[in-house]
Amino acid sequence: MRMYDLIYKKKYGEKLSKEEIDFIVQGYTKGDIPDYQMSAFLMAVCLKGMDMEETTNLTLSMRDSGETLDLSKIHGIKVDKHSTGGVGDKTSLCLSAMVAACGVPVAKMSGRGLGHTGGTIDKLESIKGFSTSISGEQFFENVNRIKMAIMGQTADLAPADKKIYALRDVTATVDCIPLIASSIMSKKLASGADAIVLDVKMGSGAFMKTLDDAIALADTMVKIGTMAGKHTSAVITNMDQPLGLAVGNSLEVIEAINLLKGQGPKDLLEDCMALGCLMLIGGGVAKDHDDAEKMLLQTIEDGSALKKFAEFVEAQGGSLEFIYDTDKFEKAQYVEPVLSPVSGYVSHIQTDEIGMCSLILGGGRETKDSVIDLSVGLILNKKLGDKVEKGEPLAYIHSNDQAKTKAAIERFLNAYTISDNFTDEVKTIYAKVTSSGIIKF
Repeated sequence: MRMYDLIYKKKYGEKLSKEEIDFIVQGYTKGDIPDYQMSAFLMAVCLKGMDMEETTNLTLSMRDSGETLDLSKIHGIKVDKHSTGGVGDKTSLCLSAMVAACGVPVAKMSGRGLGHTGGTIDKLESIKGFSTSISGEQFFENVNRIKMAIMGQTADLAPADKKIYALRDVTATVDCIPLIASSIMSKKLASGADAIVLDVKMGSGAFMKTLDDAIALADTMVKIGTMAGKHTSAVITNMDQPLGLAVGNSLEVIEAINLLKGQGPKDLLEDCMALGCLMLIGGGVAKDHDDAEKMLLQTIEDGSALKKFAEFVEAQGGSLEFIYDTDKFEKAQYVEPVLSPVSGYVSHIQTDEIGMCSLILGGGRETKDSVIDLSVGLILNKKLGDKVEKGEPLAYIHSNDQAKTKAAIERFLNAYTISDNFTDEVKTIYAKVTSSGIIKF
């Protein structure tokens, strides 16, 4: 088998066998296939595509390029959730506690943020003492005891994806659904969960800008998971504006805690409910959406979700004082309002630019080695459809550097469009995708 022949074959849109895909993935991971040939192959896939069988075989080959987690030591049906990334997306924090409080084990591996999207681990580390550097045995013990644990991703998980993604990033081959889907699902399948729920973001702050593209990606990933024997489902959620009001590490943790206390933003709760219902159904504790919804709301009303989050934090070394008194979190030195230059209605938000504001303030990483400031970020005061008067705050900047504050305010104002036209209430959930089909809302 020669790489030249396989590139040639895909260039003309021919279907590759499982053995041929394995040859490519394993050969490139081991270093037997050079970058220039892999680049040519990736471009051929972008231009000619892959069918569902090829995409699944690519995913499984990437999954099998390294270790896979064996979660058999954990009792019950293990459920995992993955988000394609967005601004202000702190869903994993509150959602995991709500689902765990319903008795479904959530054994989650998360990463750090790079660029303007925050990482779950970075957010959690704003809690004094909290650590995701726990052993595998401790991870299993915590999930069995309290139904919830989050640890850092291992470098040995789907190493083919890491190597291939780095090449895609510099060869303009990122925006290809078979490659995106296989990248995400190879890591999810390697993580060992029995059921997978996907939060596919759509809009100005997401990679997928249109509903059709988001549904196509979600449908592909659900089919991959189903073909791999996992109960897989997805929700298409709005990223035409930040999720919730807080953007920034400690600020987002505070907002997640407030949601568990019954005081969270409406859109964040809707996101948690849509994803949580699928997690409870996949975990076998709820028979349908209505049943699951009642169970999830009950965890907030009776305080069991907040208690579960506290147990999780304590089990991983975090201070309980932070959970029950959010004033304990480190505060930024300056809090400056962003004043609206005109009156009208918020008609558009360039969401990725709001994420860049947090990055400018020091709340994100420009490189893997960047040191982030956990206390900085933004609290939004106005979102899509809201009426605003000239001079009224659109948001509040939390900063430790006045020069950075000025730069963030300028960028923020360029991201907001204020017009005379009222915008109808924006949807939080656009569609649900399961093995049974696609439902649009």
